[in-house]
Amino acid sequence: MPEDVAAKSYRCLKLPVQYSMIEWLQKAVAFFLLLLLPGLLFAQQEEEYPRDPYESPDRANTYEIGDQTVHISLGTVFPLMFYNNGDLLDMKFTPPVGGTGSISYNYFLSSKFFIGGSVGGLFNSTIGGDTLFIIPLGLRAGFQFITGKFEFPFVLSAGVSWQTMLSERYFGVYFSASGSAFYRASTEWSFGLTTSWYVIPQWTNDSSKNVVGNILELTATARYHF
Repeated sequence: MPEDVAAKSYRCLKLPVQYSMIEWLQKAVAFFLLLLLPGLLFAQQEEEYPRDPYESPDRANTYEIGDQTVHISLGTVFPLMFYNNGDLLDMKFTPPVGGTGSISYNYFLSSKFFIGGSVGGLFNSTIGGDTLFIIPLGLRAGFQFITGKFEFPFVLSAGVSWQTMLSERYFGVYFSASGSAFYRASTEWSFGLTTSWYVIPQWTNDSSKNVVGNILELTATARYHF
């Protein structure tokens, strides 16, 4: 019996990258620099107009230039949409079908803007009964607002990813957007939930086998402040 078309398309995820990696990396770097620009401008404004040290404390300004955070996240993933040359593939998933974990670092350029990096790992089961492993490594930039003891950061990320299934390997890029809700439990710790949307393109010399995957990630996150 011939293999299901969706299964064939999904198995093209195993094909090694052949070309245009420099172009992908250039686009990822340009994307991150665009994210970084607003934070640098805002940080310069805060340096020109420093806060009065005698004014009453404000939760919206609890972060200062140089503050740092480390995030540890664990959760599950929901494969959503997979496209082959613009055509939506029916992957026949019953989510969630995988797990994920990551460590992230943020450095604040101002009370609201931050930059950083992250490394993680996720796995997905395929309809063929195999397991796809992805290790994303990237740069991030974000903005957050605060109300009371609740903090809401929003982050855009771009980077590279190593992917493996069975004996096959693939190296490509990824982009993601995430939003979190944290409760500041103490000076050092806050806890919350994070939702991330990953776009993971996989392109080869044969355009008929190109796939762009969209994966939703839901994690519980602990954040250490220092």
